[in-house]
Amino acid sequence: MENRKRVIVSERIAEEGLELLRKELDVDNRDGISREELLQIIDQYDALIVRSITKVDEELIKQGSKLKIVGRAGNGIDNIDVDVCTRYGVIVANTPDSNTISACEQTIALLLSSLRNTAWANQVLKQGVWDRKPFRGMELYGKTVGIVGLGRIGSMVAIRLASFDMKVIAYDPYIADERFVRFGAEKKDTLEELAQEADIITVHTPRNEETMHMIDEKILSLAKDGVRLVNCARGGIIKESAILEGLKSGKVASAGLDVHEKEPDLDDPLFAFNNVVVTPHLGADTFEAQKRVGENIAEQVVMALKGDLVPNVVNLPTLIGNELDYLRPYIRLAEKMGNVYYQLNKAPLDRVELTYSGPITKNETEILTVAFLKGLLEPVMWEKVSYVNARLMAEDRGIKVYEKKEKQSPKRYKNLITAKMFNKDYQLDIAGTLSRGREPLLVEINGYETESHLDGYIVIVKNEDRPRIIGPFATALGDAGVNIASMKVARQTKGQNAVMLVNVDNKVEEDVLNSLSKLDGITGKPKLLHF
Repeated sequence: MENRKRVIVSERIAEEGLELLRKELDVDNRDGISREELLQIIDQYDALIVRSITKVDEELIKQGSKLKIVGRAGNGIDNIDVDVCTRYGVIVANTPDSNTISACEQTIALLLSSLRNTAWANQVLKQGVWDRKPFRGMELYGKTVGIVGLGRIGSMVAIRLASFDMKVIAYDPYIADERFVRFGAEKKDTLEELAQEADIITVHTPRNEETMHMIDEKILSLAKDGVRLVNCARGGIIKESAILEGLKSGKVASAGLDVHEKEPDLDDPLFAFNNVVVTPHLGADTFEAQKRVGENIAEQVVMALKGDLVPNVVNLPTLIGNELDYLRPYIRLAEKMGNVYYQLNKAPLDRVELTYSGPITKNETEILTVAFLKGLLEPVMWEKVSYVNARLMAEDRGIKVYEKKEKQSPKRYKNLITAKMFNKDYQLDIAGTLSRGREPLLVEINGYETESHLDGYIVIVKNEDRPRIIGPFATALGDAGVNIASMKVARQTKGQNAVMLVNVDNKVEEDVLNSLSKLDGITGKPKLLHF
């Protein structure tokens, strides 16, 4: 009898997913298994399926000597150390789109419930009081909804709310204009502009440094009196203390929240308000979504153990042996180069031109292009983009990609990757190679030659090419408690503008960047890159 591969499922998935696994694999369904026991037995399994509780770290992966894949039955991968898995050659896959319809419909449910006081009225009536007076609500008809984030879920919400005869406006600096047209949303260039016009604001973005508390007291001060808020994305995108103050002042008429800054939380002061409808992170919790999640992750685990291409692979631990060893640092370089664009410019991208120069072109460079696109889209797509779907995601956003190879590098570097990125108003040209230690190195940006390690935090700023500029800038960073690791200054013509790229050991806060921009000889606000 054929020796079947084994999978352990450490948290609950839908029975349909388990049935798919059982057709191909020996399944050990151990929902709620302790970490201690999992560590003792993980070396017996070829695959591990988790949700959000099981911590997949180096200790576990090192013990799992037979592991080929870790499958996350869900979207986020916060509990999985992807870098460790990659280092040990373990595939990580998730199910980023299985819950999009459910999350969209939960948004609509919370919006209607909060506008019509449904939950509050239900509670009062069940307590034995028949009284309509406190519960007069508001119609969606003719109102303006502001959608922040026009990705998969945001666009579904746009379509559905348009059917209520609402005016749909949207803000998403990373989405091409065609997508706004496609989903019937009027594009707003700033979040402030959207806040001023919207009767209802709903958010559909990932949570990261840029989006955490993106709707705060300042944004809400610009909103209409009586604005309605909905958050079914991630807790904290709408700042909860700002919602609280808005509810007290009357600026915010209602809120529908499926996600919370602290989860679980039973003592949130927002719970005291009758015009706040809350649910315990139910966006993905429908029978249909959980069936899709279970089936999706089961299919991917089976495919991986058969050696097939996995649709939602998050990392890239396997290529052809020696070729991977050679290309791996270039894959990291390409991914980090892609990461630069949206950190410098929030405008949608129309076209990318990639050129590979030198002996590297003897290898298959498609994986480098995919890595570049993955790095490019990650600040926008968060965990939804992978090595497998990066090209499709770029195409979906209207980004045209062109590639070419040159046998000889045009510069003094043996191998070179050059990227030219265009939109209608902006062009960014960068070039990169590997350092002697085979670490990613940025060697040119918009014609300025530099050699800066693409690692940690980098402050980039234009300055006048004259004395007494660099010293005061470095001193100001030091005064702010920021340690400089290295600094490169590049110019094209003596006495004109120059560019500083400063590798620093810690994050430079926004107020420090603002103060740096006011220093004599600094032209424009410094930008902070993070890799």
